[in-house]
Parts: sequence; structure tokens; C-alpha cells
Amino acid sequence: MNIVVCIKQVPNAKTVRYDTEKGTLVREGVEAIINPFDFHALEAGLHLKDAYGGEVTVLSMGPPQAENALRESLSLGADKGVLLSDRAFAGADTLATTYTLAKAIEKLGPVDLVLCGKQAIDGDTAQVGPGLAARLGLPYVTCVNALSVMDDEKTIQVRRINEDGYDILELEMPALLTVLASINTPRLPSLKGKMMARKTEIPIWDAEGIGAKPSMVGLTGSATRVVSTWVPTFEARREMFGGSAEEQVDALVSRLKAAGIL
Repeated sequence: MNIVVCIKQVPNAKTVRYDTEKGTLVREGVEAIINPFDFHALEAGLHLKDAYGGEVTVLSMGPPQAENALRESLSLGADKGVLLSDRAFAGADTLATTYTLAKAIEKLGPVDLVLCGKQAIDGDTAQVGPGLAARLGLPYVTCVNALSVMDDEKTIQVRRINEDGYDILELEMPALLTVLASINTPRLPSLKGKMMARKTEIPIWDAEGIGAKPSMVGLTGSATRVVSTWVPTFEARREMFGGSAEEQVDALVSRLKAAGIL
């Protein structure tokens, strides 16, 4: 089974800082980690590999330091890692990102399954998985928290969580799934895995290398742009009402009406 897992390196939410003057995240000196949901996508792929054989390739788009995330994935058991890194990719929204990932997956060759985390904790759009499936022309299911391969090894059964409970769905491979954290518990790296990950060569593909059109990648290929960001501020005010109980109630009602609540 040929499995591709898409991962993203994101700032650690516990240490992230914000520049109020520039309206941007401060990334210098902030720890970068693998997007937490992507760990579960990788574990799902490794579990299938253990059960049915095959190969797990981890794919990531990002700056050169994203290679660290790929090496961490290799230490957990992935067979290959590919980094998509090019200044032309900078500023990509989900539309341009899915195009870039799709071109890379096409270059990798036929795949049986593409796995993604539910969403990235820095953008929280949950659009890349479905968008990538559309680019590749694959059937897909989101919010999966259980999966199994049927006896024919061509069909996959999944449990999708929704607001009312869950759905049991079957779809033919090749397919794409986005998974929830509840699907599994990611394994820990082994010493052998860490040593292997240090030695493994990770190819870096640029826009030309994947045959991408310059007009479709990065900021140029993005349909949306972030024009401003800010941190919400909250001001708590308190007012004490005096007088009798009736007077206090009247004063409260008056304030609520003034605020448009009543």
C-alpha cells in the first residue's frame, strides 16, 4: 500500500508571541513543531503499513527548517520524506497550497491513500484536506476517527464523527482522509529510528521540480490575502447599584436597555 501523509510545521502554540505593532506572529525564537493533528495522520498511515505492508511517504511544504519535521516523521517509522521549499511558495493560501501539494503527489506516482490531519492549529481552516482531494480527483472523508481496510484491500471503511453522532462510510481507494486526534495514540520514536532519520537524504523540490505553474503557487496563486491581523482586547467594567432591591432592578433594566440587550 502506497500511503502519502501530508504534514505541516507550525509554531508551538504554548510559546507563540504576537507583534502588536506589525500585526504579525513573532516566529523568531519560537519553537516549531509538527502540527498535532498530523501526528495522528502519520500514526494511521504507519498502522496500515504494519498491517498490509507498503510504504509511507511524508510530504511537507515549508521553509528549509521544515526538514526537521520530516526527520522526526522518519524516526517514527515513515519510509521517505519530501520537502517542498521554494521562495515562490511563500504567502500561499489554502488554494495555492493544495495545488502545490497535488503537483508533488502526482510526481510521487500512484498512491492508494492520502492522509491529512483534520486541520492545522495555526490556520484552523480545515480546507487543505478537502481541497487537495478535489485537486487530485479523489473521493474523501473528513473528521475520521476509525478506519479499516476491507477484505478486498481495495475498499476502506471509515467512521466519520458529526454533530449528531457518527457515519460509517465505505470508499474505494485511492482516496483521501482527514483524521481526528481521537483516532489513535501516536507512537514514540525508537533509537534505531532516530539514527536512521539522521542519515536519510530528504529531497527538496522547488516549483520547477514539480512542474508547477508560477501563476498558481505562493501569493500569486492565492485567491485570498491576509491584510490585517490583531489580538482582541477585552475590558471588564463593573458597576454597583445601590438603593432598595426595586431600585437596583430598575437600574439594571435601564442599563440592559441602553446596551440593546433588552
